[in-house]
Amino acid sequence: MTAPAPAPAVPAPAAPRIRRREWLHILTRAARTPRGMVGLGLALVVVLIAVIGPFVVSYPPLAFVTVPGSPPSAKFPLGSDILGRDVLSRVLDGGWQLLLMATGAMIIGVVLGTAAGIAAAQLRGWRDGLIMRTVDVILAFPQLVFALLLVSILGPARWLLVLAVGISHVPQVARVMRAAALDVSERDFVKAVEITGVRQSKVMSGEILPNLITPLMVETGLRLTYSIVIITGLSFIGFGLQPPAPNWGYMINENRIILTSNPWAVVAPAILIAILTVGLNLFTDAIARVALGIERAEKIIAEAAGTGIVSEIPA
Repeated sequence: MTAPAPAPAVPAPAAPRIRRREWLHILTRAARTPRGMVGLGLALVVVLIAVIGPFVVSYPPLAFVTVPGSPPSAKFPLGSDILGRDVLSRVLDGGWQLLLMATGAMIIGVVLGTAAGIAAAQLRGWRDGLIMRTVDVILAFPQLVFALLLVSILGPARWLLVLAVGISHVPQVARVMRAAALDVSERDFVKAVEITGVRQSKVMSGEILPNLITPLMVETGLRLTYSIVIITGLSFIGFGLQPPAPNWGYMINENRIILTSNPWAVVAPAILIAILTVGLNLFTDAIARVALGIERAEKIIAEAAGTGIVSEIPA
């Protein structure tokens, strides 16, 4: 009597793979959540106003067109500012520079902070200590105070303002990315690449960085929000973009005197800044929630497959 044939082995569930465009997948899912849709919608409205606004202004933003402090009227929907310039035209033309400078500061802070954090996590030893102690020195100063210190010493040049705000982001980004990179640097695929003798810079850029997409995306959104707030604050106290060019932060400061006669000169730019920051915060929070859900799902699948924490060399 022949022995029964063994039952075919059921393959274990495959460990989830790191997607080539994981950032796009997370952004898409975040934009479909209620929180993400609201946040993205609010942010896009303000961005469109800032981008399209300069091309649809009714009057030149620097022109004196009516009596100072005039209330809203049919000809001037938001009235005039303290010098008799059209508030609506200045609001429409006053946002694009803020967005460009905030984006530049965010890029500087995220790039330098990510590089410092990954290098500290991977190199370890005295180099880790040197990098993080340098970061701690910058972290000892509040962001607004640090940016204000540099700008007050060297002058309110636009490039310096962007650089100062960007450098003020480096400590926070470096700490977050170091904590995330410490986990990735201990995974098997990183150790396997290190054994082959690949340069550390190649390991950090080719193996560790692609696995830090989630915290990198969250930090990008947060740093953009903080950049807008800090640059606006510096403009409010006179150390940011200089008059007479329209600027939302400085408009709030210079028109406080006419708050009773025409509050829209202050309220309009303040509302746009608030909507932009709230929208970015909501969308960033949606990204973090989606990324956390994906990470938990991957861990559950990996544990079911008996593989532990999921890790793989990115394609």
